[in-house]
Amino acid sequence: MAINQQPEIRYLAPLAVDVKKKKYCRFKKSKIKYIDYKDADFLLRFINEQGKILPRRLTGTSLKYQRKVAQAVKRARHLALLPYVADLLK
Repeated sequence: MAINQQPEIRYLAPLAVDVKKKKYCRFKKSKIKYIDYKDADFLLRFINEQGKILPRRLTGTSLKYQRKVAQAVKRARHLALLPYVADLLK
């Protein structure tokens, strides 16, 4: 490096700017009234890799529909459509 040249400052990654997406209830937005417990593929969106039901704060589901989702997941588990416990479900 020469005496009169200034070093160029480079960053490894751009500075992170937190832009949080607004959570919304997908049931209210789509006007879904009934959550079918027989639709296991749809219910997989609301359980994690271990088979636990995801909370409202993560999914954005409203209280009314979170209760319906929980009931549908429990019914699907009872009929062996979904597992109670799993390792790396997704």
